[in-house]
Amino acid sequence: QVQLVESGGGLVQAGGSLRLSCIASGRTFSTYAMGWFRQAPGKEREFVAAISWSSSNIYYSDSVKGRFTISRDNARNTVYLQMNSLKPEDTAVYYCAARGTAGNPPSRSNEYNYWGQGTQVTVSS
Repeated sequence: QVQLVESGGGLVQAGGSLRLSCIASGRTFSTYAMGWFRQAPGKEREFVAAISWSSSNIYYSDSVKGRFTISRDNARNTVYLQMNSLKPEDTAVYYCAARGTAGNPPSRSNEYNYWGQGTQVTVSS
């Protein structure tokens, strides 16, 4: 069982930055692929970024590529999402997710086993 807790959300002006953190419980964090997803009001949950257990495979959605960076610190059981050049359309609840796999980190939400409670990110224009 893995429990995930996100933090770091908030209100920021367009062009600003935020760094989200997701701390995982359990001693097997280093064996999990991790992903970030987001859900805006009235929209489906969408993939943002994913990272393999070793950080050797990283993927981004086209909408955030070049602006967001996912990283992880297995010693701290933490995955990060650095968000730069934020836009109003980035406004959403951001969720981290975990999947026990040694392969490529998935981009589909239904492939993840564990989810955090989410953290709100609001970007004002």
